[in-house]
Amino acid sequence: MFLKNIYLLLVFLYCSQAFSESIFINPNGKTIKERFQTPKGYTRIKPSDNSFREYLQNLPLKKQGTKVLLFNGKVKTPDDVYDAVIDIDVGDKDLQQCADAVMRLRAEYLYTKGRYGDIHFNFTNGFNADYTKFAEGNRFKIKGNFVAWAKTANKDYSYETFKKYLEIVYNYAGSASLSKELKPVKDLSTLQIGDIFIQGGFPGHAVIVVDSAKSKVTDEKLFLLAQSYMPAQDIQVLKNPEREELSPWYSNKNLETLVTPEWKFKKTDLKRFPE
Repeated sequence: MFLKNIYLLLVFLYCSQAFSESIFINPNGKTIKERFQTPKGYTRIKPSDNSFREYLQNLPLKKQGTKVLLFNGKVKTPDDVYDAVIDIDVGDKDLQQCADAVMRLRAEYLYTKGRYGDIHFNFTNGFNADYTKFAEGNRFKIKGNFVAWAKTANKDYSYETFKKYLEIVYNYAGSASLSKELKPVKDLSTLQIGDIFIQGGFPGHAVIVVDSAKSKVTDEKLFLLAQSYMPAQDIQVLKNPEREELSPWYSNKNLETLVTPEWKFKKTDLKRFPE
């Protein structure tokens, strides 16, 4: 009888966990907002049309159960830190890592909206890598820590050239430079989609808020996080390792330290792109 009771308890716990996951994850959902359902008592935030926040909320996802792959085609380990894989290529070089993935998503949004003049990132040495100068045919002349522009190509705003520009950015920018470009978010109650928890360093790390929901009765906000990591890998929507009953949602309530599966952040690490 004792063994039977233990067996029934294990079955109950397993089924309870499966049920908990099923009410938050719609395996047939093709985008972030379709795949992840909000917990009871919370309403998904609706961003303004054509905004960066709306773009992130509607990022396409690969089939539920797809494994995260590294740039070389190998499966990421550990493979139990994420709940979905964003359907965007990682390339075949070890370049698109954590902060690079954040820059990729920002740049992709701006490119699709034709806002070419807003695509620019600083290299670690402070050089402003402006996409429009690159698309107009200028190329980076790099010698040691010195960077300058040199006109060596024809005008080309094609997506292929855009991707070449990003590869160079990945090589010479990172969490240390990106963290200096972003604006601090001092009040967690103002957290919004598109915000980034980032620690600049060598290495540093960054995760981006890709969806959010708000409580119907309090000022609490829930949010989903996405990351790439080292080595370069598919961008993934993270589980919440500290609150399995809420995962993959995170809460800003009483948040002092944000614990993600592969990094810890302080609440003061929250920043956002200048508008």
